[in-house]
Amino acid sequence: MPRQARLDTPGALHHIMVRGINKSAIFMDDQDRSQFLTRLSQNILETQSSVYAWVLMETHVHLLVRSGQKGISALMRKLLTWYAQYYNRRHRRTGHLFENRYKSILCEEEGYLLALVRYIHLNPIRAKLVNTIEELDRYPWSGHRVVIGKDEYPWMGRAYILGQFARTKKKAIRAYQLFVQDGLGEGRRPELTGGGLIRSQGGWSQVLALRSKGEKDSSDERVLGSGEFVDQILQEVEDRQLRQMKLRRRGGSIEDIIQEECKKQKVSEQELRKGSRRGIVSEVRAEIACRSKDELGISGAEIARYLGVNTSSITRAIAKKDEFVKK
Repeated sequence: MPRQARLDTPGALHHIMVRGINKSAIFMDDQDRSQFLTRLSQNILETQSSVYAWVLMETHVHLLVRSGQKGISALMRKLLTWYAQYYNRRHRRTGHLFENRYKSILCEEEGYLLALVRYIHLNPIRAKLVNTIEELDRYPWSGHRVVIGKDEYPWMGRAYILGQFARTKKKAIRAYQLFVQDGLGEGRRPELTGGGLIRSQGGWSQVLALRSKGEKDSSDERVLGSGEFVDQILQEVEDRQLRQMKLRRRGGSIEDIIQEECKKQKVSEQELRKGSRRGIVSEVRAEIACRSKDELGISGAEIARYLGVNTSSITRAIAKKDEFVKK
């Protein structure tokens, strides 16, 4: 059976796993790890993506990424091609370094974001590279140190993660540390490394329970999330393909609208996509949302991903704008 195309939805949350071919090492020393992170940093900034969790292991890498508007393919293709060439040149080897196809699971943020952050950052303890949370706090090759403020990588969305725990930084860090500590006894969680109904429901017992009640839920091996989320994503993909066909005929896209409105109001696209609540930025965001909905027929959820905010913010912005126009 042929492999399905990736669901490379811009602005979506992706759990990306990269493995060495035949389980071989992809990092020989700290220099290799540093070079990988340097290149990752460049590509994250270039593609306007965000990283919420990451860990570098000897034979594989985990990344939790919110993709930019060009999707994850642009990010990963550049990163892995460059690193493979660097690694082969430095270690005087030839041939493939990575498995032919990195794994990418599109994840529903609600219910999975923090679980994935914790799961990814606890990898060194599960692999016995470190034994305690205190040692993990000092482990340099994971995003955990960044979240707790022991290290700094500007390309990592630290503020967004801490914002899930508390309003003040100090309280948020403490709450995050307790959250990670509570996950020590979980062990491996296969549902966080793949998609499909069995994984998103947490196992066969939950699936059978649904079936015994006569209930059905949509699923897709490329998606980790509820049936409603799966339906939403697949519908967006179908709608996007139709829009792309129409746009190719007449020209224009949401990116054009974003550029036009930002230029008009002298607001940077970076500030717009960082969730800024500054008055003029909120106004620009609302205008972009309304135009995208009216001119391109894009759903609120998809607009939200392009603008780096949640769907409810877009829904409120459109409703507020519509009410203003009526008055």
